[in-house]
Amino acid sequence: MAWYILHLLNLLWAVAGTSTQTQGSCSVPPAQQPLVNGIQVLMENSVTSSAFPNPSILIAMNLAGAYNVEAQKLLTYKLMANDIADLTIGQLALTVMALTSSCRDPGNKVSILHRQMENWAPSSPNAQSSTFYGPSLAVLALCQKNPETTLPIAVRFAKILLANSSPFNMDTGAMVTLALTCMYNKIPVGSEEGYRSLFGQVLEDVAENISMRIKDNGIIGDIYSTGLAMQALSVTPKHPPKKWNCKKTMDTILKEIELGKFHNPMSIAQILPSLKGKTYLDVPHVSCIPGHEGQPTLPNQTNPAPTSASNITVIYTINNQLRGVELHFNETIDVSVKAGSVLLAVLEEAQRRSSMFKSSSHHPSRGLQTTN
Repeated sequence: MAWYILHLLNLLWAVAGTSTQTQGSCSVPPAQQPLVNGIQVLMENSVTSSAFPNPSILIAMNLAGAYNVEAQKLLTYKLMANDIADLTIGQLALTVMALTSSCRDPGNKVSILHRQMENWAPSSPNAQSSTFYGPSLAVLALCQKNPETTLPIAVRFAKILLANSSPFNMDTGAMVTLALTCMYNKIPVGSEEGYRSLFGQVLEDVAENISMRIKDNGIIGDIYSTGLAMQALSVTPKHPPKKWNCKKTMDTILKEIELGKFHNPMSIAQILPSLKGKTYLDVPHVSCIPGHEGQPTLPNQTNPAPTSASNITVIYTINNQLRGVELHFNETIDVSVKAGSVLLAVLEEAQRRSSMFKSSSHHPSRGLQTTN
């Protein structure tokens, strides 16, 4: 009987942990649903036999409900067969989550990820916040498979985060929120209450940092970090000091979609779950029963989306490995430009999309790859 009561209390804690999702609950108005359908089609059409398998896209497809079932199957099979030897912790974690959302057994990928996280440590006590993005994904993926065995890893990770004093990173903060909210809601029955206090402290700090970056128009950080931030704010068990108006955020995002701002498959994958009322915490609960297989029609737009037939995607990499130069970097970004554009157009679009390409110390030293 005592075990039953403890188990019931733990369930009540889990429910309480998700209650803040209604704080700023909002949904896409029916009249604007074609906008969301349109970017989902663009994302799904990026899945080809020659394209590198992107687990984030499969997760978004499964959470939203895939329209292109053949693309869904192709991406699932490619991720199942993918060589994990060269994957980072974050990529491996996303692969585990993608296969889980497809109701596929990730096999030994989970044990490999668990072992990698047991051995993981930041490069320095004050490592950049972006360093923790991949490990956050790993904690989330492992929590969804087995929270009990993940607990020691999550505890160590949370303590490292509390000791770190590097500037806040929105995407990392959002992923930390998702990972530790999973752990907060699934602390094994009978475990010390100190675990809940530890995770709660990190979650409270991160929620405050995210809320401080909510702009007057509802955008959180920047337009491309808003999707993950929406997920984080909708599930965190810790109320941020600044109340979040989800409807305002949703309205602004829909306006940006209408203007064609979301045309890169990865940026669509980041925003799509929130537009469908889902988060990465829903990955284990995806129903794999075949649903509607019809592909929706693209929305009518006055201005064609940037990924129309007249556009190309350019993979632009800046790589500084010069000897004698203190700052080394290797950064890549996908930009969409009109076919036949000169190099300057690519550089300007990359500069507009990311601050990483604005520094005068960054000079392109590699050739450009283009994909239709």
